[in-house]
Amino acid sequence: MKKILFILTIAVTMFSCSKQEASQNREEAALDVIATRVSVRQFTGEKLNSKQIDRILRAGMAAPTAVNKQPWAFVVVDDEQMLAQLATTLKSSRIENGASHAIVVCGDMSKALEGEGQGYWVEDTSAATENMLLAAHAMGLGGLWVGVYPISERVKNVSELIGAPSHIVPMCVVTLGYPAEQPAIKDKYKTENIHFNKF
Repeated sequence: MKKILFILTIAVTMFSCSKQEASQNREEAALDVIATRVSVRQFTGEKLNSKQIDRILRAGMAAPTAVNKQPWAFVVVDDEQMLAQLATTLKSSRIENGASHAIVVCGDMSKALEGEGQGYWVEDTSAATENMLLAAHAMGLGGLWVGVYPISERVKNVSELIGAPSHIVPMCVVTLGYPAEQPAIKDKYKTENIHFNKF
């Protein structure tokens, strides 16, 4: 009986240590992805596959949203002609530098909150965008956040390009591909930006 209890104790201890180690590894991996993500503007031209795009979209839709409204829509652009048009429309997108895909992240006003809370769609789609960029980086891919909203000309041009109905507002474009550069990691941590309880 003592032998069985001893074996059970060892097994529980090993399981507990293994669980703790897995948790620590997960924490370190997640924080490393956050700390080392950079904006990539040069790509190899190699195409991403549908599984990779699906994983990135799933990461985006895992983001938190106000009252869980999920007021977003995603337009995946992989057509060469459309990518070229998007590159011309948004000069800062760097799509012409070998990007494989672009994802237009949009706010869906038909799903947004009413009244003053309607503007939360910007926060919700921003959270989704950051999730996608982090997922892409974790997958060894490069990404670039290209702003669209609130510049009216950009919103109009991108809306026309993707054929967006009136209730859809393009918020940004995420340019994706295999990185052909390794930009320096920036340490943006500044203690002067931190306040406790009050300014």
